[in-house]
Amino acid sequence: MSILFLDLKASYFELKDELDAAYYRVMNSGWYILGEEVEAFEAEFALYCESKHCIGVGNGLEALHLILRAMGIGQGDEVIVPSNTYIASWLAVSYTGAIPVPVEPDENTYNIDPALIEGAITPRTKAILAVHLYGQPADMDRINEVAQKHGLKVIEDSAQAHGSRYKGRRAGNLGDAAGFSFYPGKNLGAFGDGGAITTDDEVLAARIRMLRNYGSSVKYHNDEKGYNSRLDELQAAMLRVKLKHLDKWNERRKHLAELYYKGLSELDVVVPSVPAWADPVWHLYVVRHNNRDELQKHLTKVGVNTLIHYPIPPHLQPAYREFNISNDAFPLAARISSQILSLPMGSHISEVDINSVSDAISSFARNWHAS
Repeated sequence: MSILFLDLKASYFELKDELDAAYYRVMNSGWYILGEEVEAFEAEFALYCESKHCIGVGNGLEALHLILRAMGIGQGDEVIVPSNTYIASWLAVSYTGAIPVPVEPDENTYNIDPALIEGAITPRTKAILAVHLYGQPADMDRINEVAQKHGLKVIEDSAQAHGSRYKGRRAGNLGDAAGFSFYPGKNLGAFGDGGAITTDDEVLAARIRMLRNYGSSVKYHNDEKGYNSRLDELQAAMLRVKLKHLDKWNERRKHLAELYYKGLSELDVVVPSVPAWADPVWHLYVVRHNNRDELQKHLTKVGVNTLIHYPIPPHLQPAYREFNISNDAFPLAARISSQILSLPMGSHISEVDINSVSDAISSFARNWHAS
């Protein structure tokens, strides 16, 4: 048995004719930066996210960074972030000179716990950065409530949540602005790096467009010290093709997640919990086990590839050693990181493979109890 964690070639083979045609269209155009393909993708993705504006940028980290900069967040400000997330969420804050202030997650969803946010707010707090981790939306109504009470901006880190819904509304239209990543492994993945920002705020969108292009709205006129962060024409063309298939692929992921639940829910593993108001897109299918490392070794031995998202919380990374945060300061994030395991998940994985993974975990569970 050999089961890949994710097969990145499969989507290309499925859409080869369409993707090849898009490639040749761009190559024959002679225009490769900020042209018709980017404009068309921005319009199509904004419509998909039920948002008024979309701005294509270089990657997901830069999407978050540019949102924060465009909002005027900088040196000495504070931004509430999850303690349980990928480090990019924190880095975007740090790049502005602001300070990421971590808040523990809800243990059931792994997303930031709205009940704990207010206790982390100080006079220097300017925004809340909510991550839709693993493709499941955070509890945005409660987060927005706290933000409105304290006059804070709300930013969605939607890097893993393309197409997910919260109470019927798309991720990307649940706060003041949202940052997306099109890293190849995402539900909507490019064939290289790429990112986008969605927002209903026309003024914010205009400033982000300027900041992504050297601080320039008119060629060779630079109003601000901007950046070079632009989604390129080739990636935009490829994303336009794949966007048409995203909902179908997400439905496939949901079906596979149901199969995992049926196969694993009676075992000694913690399966994902989905609130009634959430419609996740299962970017990752993450389980927890008290003996995670041995479970991973067992799965590797029988040919099942797994990953850990993420083994070290940001506050314990050497990159943030200056914060001098102790190991037990955020015990829930630390405990989750020691137990989680991401199982193979993707729109092109077969039902047979999903059932084989469940059987392999069941075998481990029986032997673990027996020992």
